[in-house]
Amino acid sequence: MINLDDISAHEIIPGFSAKFIHSPSMTLSYWDVKKGAALPNHKHVHEQVTQVEEGEFELTVGGQTKVYTKGMVAIIPSWVEHSGVALTDCKIFDIFSPVREDYKALD
Repeated sequence: MINLDDISAHEIIPGFSAKFIHSPSMTLSYWDVKKGAALPNHKHVHEQVTQVEEGEFELTVGGQTKVYTKGMVAIIPSWVEHSGVALTDCKIFDIFSPVREDYKALD
């Protein structure tokens, strides 16, 4: 059993703090994002599934921009450029596959 309360958060970029859980094949990320925090345009080898749990997050994936709210899910394929901005304070849950070795190194 894993208790999120026992995991330390890491601020990855300004306004984006996360707790990470790693399995052999994926990384789970539990983000607290401050209103106005911006995720720069980037891409990576990892397939990413993003779910907004609280708040409003404007996400651009492959040039298409949408506002995501509670319960909405985005699937970001490997190597597709994406960026975003928190329109409100947000809680976001991400799954990455394969494992995010860069995040794993923080633990």
